[in-house]
Amino acid sequence: MSVSAVQQPTLTDALLQVENRVATLTLNRDDVRNALTGTGLIEDIIAVAEWVNRCDEVSVLVMTGAGSAFSSGGNVKDMAERGGDFAGDVAEVATRYRRGIQRIPLALQQVEVPIIAAVNGPAIGAGFDLANMADIRIASSKAKFGETFLNLGIIPGDGGAWFMQRLIGYQQAFELTLSGRIVVADEAKQLGLVLDVVEPDQLMARAGELAARFAAQPPKAVRLTKRLMKMAQRMELKDFLDLCAAFQGMCHNEAEHLEAVNRMLSR
Repeated sequence: MSVSAVQQPTLTDALLQVENRVATLTLNRDDVRNALTGTGLIEDIIAVAEWVNRCDEVSVLVMTGAGSAFSSGGNVKDMAERGGDFAGDVAEVATRYRRGIQRIPLALQQVEVPIIAAVNGPAIGAGFDLANMADIRIASSKAKFGETFLNLGIIPGDGGAWFMQRLIGYQQAFELTLSGRIVVADEAKQLGLVLDVVEPDQLMARAGELAARFAAQPPKAVRLTKRLMKMAQRMELKDFLDLCAAFQGMCHNEAEHLEAVNRMLSR
């Protein structure tokens, strides 16, 4: 099977659509407000993340939620009953986190294409963190965000404290995490958590517009550029420039580069 013909994964609790090089993953458990634990959504998200990297026909991944919420995060009922993902002693819970929800940030951090979170409603706890794992967030005016773990006497166990401070800085992230307060869409934009806020009926159109713009770019260069953006966060400048030189050499030897240059010259 060729790389471009990789079969779509079979999903349990999410939907996957592909059109014009844009893959849209919709969390589809509105009955539990798209909770990540106690559903098949963890495995679905990871399967799509891994599939995107193997599929040359996809240049952008959009994540959104079906129904009223983007994601409510962890299943609070299971927490109250010390059941499901939250059952057992310290070692058992820790192992379940590592083998469960913590696989999401590791998988999404490795996704080679741009990820856009179209946040249709509340993104709470791990649901907020999931949105922050995307490269860009577009919010419905009905969206709300909350790093609410401390309200439940727990810590952000899925990597949220790592992602948010890289988005908005340590001080703002610290306040949101320690207060556990809910942020409406407009404040989220002011804080830099989201790029844009639109009316609910315009959310997917706005996310689609952005995705289409990215997907229209030369696909191999898009993947290399995202890789550079990620690696720039953890590399020294000299080493980073060496990497840029190697990636640029690759780009100059790709057919898509000459096609793009010729298109520009023909204008």
